[in-house]
Amino acid sequence: MSLEHIEIGSFAVPESRSAAPDVLRIVSWNINRGSCFDLILDFLGSTNADLILLQECDSNALRSGCRNVARDLAQRLKMNYVFGIEFRELSQGTRNAPALHGQATLSRRQLSNPRVLRFKHQSNFWKPRWFLPNLPRLQRRVGGRMALITEISVDQGVWAVYNLHLESRCGNDLRFRQMHELLQDSRRYDSDMPVVIAGDFNCDVTQATFSEIIQDAQIRNSFVGEARQTTTRHRKILGSRAIDYVLHRSPVRAESATVHALSSGSDHFPLSLTLRRE
Repeated sequence: MSLEHIEIGSFAVPESRSAAPDVLRIVSWNINRGSCFDLILDFLGSTNADLILLQECDSNALRSGCRNVARDLAQRLKMNYVFGIEFRELSQGTRNAPALHGQATLSRRQLSNPRVLRFKHQSNFWKPRWFLPNLPRLQRRVGGRMALITEISVDQGVWAVYNLHLESRCGNDLRFRQMHELLQDSRRYDSDMPVVIAGDFNCDVTQATFSEIIQDAQIRNSFVGEARQTTTRHRKILGSRAIDYVLHRSPVRAESATVHALSSGSDHFPLSLTLRRE
């Protein structure tokens, strides 16, 4: 299967659509491959979200029970979904049934025009090498970091949605270049079209270098006040960090930005945010 393949499915039913006009209740979450499927499903089912953006979704990987995580969550939640491939995991599948890893966007509303923005700037950390065996702990992969982009129909128009995962195995210089590519891509949309940019940034975007290019692209960060609150669980080496965000571009205003630090199911905490068209 090509890494540019995009999987699309529909499980939404008409009566599940939100009655609120021009409002999106958003959840973004790095679900750590989807291994704790039931815990993830329980939380997502409790949110009544209109739009769910998931990072680190497995499909046919041994470590997550060979489950198609995006499809199974969408089916249980009665949502439409789009799944984009970030990597083919060389130690997790078979020749006839490869294991895939990437981002998934779910919604009760219509999703259209899906595409993958695979960043030109990539780390070579994950690439297979002849002297390294394809062992699970080495995580040899083919592919690269990317953003899954969709358009979502909201009552009086269409919003653009970027579901991103920036590189983890490098310094901020590479993440900055990837973020710059994404913001440049977002300029293709008219200024009166709402844009949502959410996911695992693997860095603190309130730092000056990132905040400057974000503000220059007229993007708002409603989690800037949450910068001191971690979005990841404590790690002995790296510690807890705020690296997950939901950003947005006018004409929308944000309400109820929340980091759900009591949730379980992943090494990241889910974020939720309500966006209302102004």
